[in-house]
Amino acid sequence: MVVSVSGGHGKKNTFPGYDIKSVGCVSFSIDADGCSLCPESVHFSLINWQILCFFLTLRMCKPYLPVWFRKTVCLINQNGGSMLKKVCLSCAVAALSVTLLAVPAFSKPIVIKFSHVVAENTPKGQMANKFRDLIKERLAGKVEVEVYPNSQLFGDNKVLEAMLLGDVQMAAPALSKFSRYTKKLQLYDLPFLFKDMAAVDRFQQSPAGEKLLNSISKKGLIGLGYLHNGLKQLSASKPIHVPADAKGLKFRIMSSDVLAAQFKAVGATPLKKPFSEVFTLLETKAIDGEENTWSNIYSKKFFEVQPYITESNHGLLDYMVVTSTEFWNSLPADVRGVVKKSLNEAIAFGNKVAAEKSKADKQKIIDSKRSEIIELTPAERAQWVEVMKPVWKQFEGQIGKDLIDAAYGSNQAK
Repeated sequence: MVVSVSGGHGKKNTFPGYDIKSVGCVSFSIDADGCSLCPESVHFSLINWQILCFFLTLRMCKPYLPVWFRKTVCLINQNGGSMLKKVCLSCAVAALSVTLLAVPAFSKPIVIKFSHVVAENTPKGQMANKFRDLIKERLAGKVEVEVYPNSQLFGDNKVLEAMLLGDVQMAAPALSKFSRYTKKLQLYDLPFLFKDMAAVDRFQQSPAGEKLLNSISKKGLIGLGYLHNGLKQLSASKPIHVPADAKGLKFRIMSSDVLAAQFKAVGATPLKKPFSEVFTLLETKAIDGEENTWSNIYSKKFFEVQPYITESNHGLLDYMVVTSTEFWNSLPADVRGVVKKSLNEAIAFGNKVAAEKSKADKQKIIDSKRSEIIELTPAERAQWVEVMKPVWKQFEGQIGKDLIDAAYGSNQAK
């Protein structure tokens, strides 16, 4: 395909690099089934730049052109007269534009790669699969969801970078993973902030909680919803009842300054390690303990290599289902609406699974008799709360006292 343009001063250029808004005439040749479209110059008093772009992309569309259009191209070439060529050309452009807009069958489906780090039988794993199934049911042929569990695609430490590069479209990292993008979400790592999951729901469904979903928008990311796993427990190689019992022990934590401060407050050593390495670290005694939900402790078999689990309910392990603003805004409005509705339903399903699984997995661990479950007395729990209060104060400036107060206030049912 050869395209040349000339402006009002007779200057001739080849596309690109020419201000096509000022084009006065155009000469081009497009091969279409052996026919040469307008081999001589076609003169327009004012050519619309969109028409020029149309012909520049015409060759790309050649395999999908209807037979009638190809015949029209040949007819234009075979019939003499520049005026006839201009009329036929204009009609062909208009007709083909309508045809291509009306027949989207040749476009490929939008692929959403959903990456996560846990097993498929966890609440997060089941939520992701539910989302995939709902999209398949409602947007077959338009959108496909591919789920990659167990860090098959990316770990939580790399997935957000990959998302910004367009290598993955959705993920559900733990809220702790967002600290490099906003300090506000550190709120959810504060120890002993929420007394139960009902309080968590009340806060996340409040205006303050919903606003936090958009706290990473300036970094090119957007939160689509909160997914629960549950409240965290302490597992260790020795019994832990009071803060003094944790002194000197090494605990694996997620990448979070708040969690690091939490263990330093009791004289323990926090180690930031990938979730996929935790079992091996515990098995080889490279670390003494970790904090996790009943669901993760059971599904990853941590209870098999940890003789003691303290039911502390000291922290929240929640995830944020996230995507890039670029990808989200690129979706057609009607498709985006169906995707969001399906995701909301999948998250509600996942949260229901989380609540049920937390109880069931705790009982399975008890029944296995591999770990001793330690229940804190009110007096023991009070010691933990008192020791952790300085951690709240330490991060008040980064998170905001108003947010902390709103979250703590959610413990009071309305």
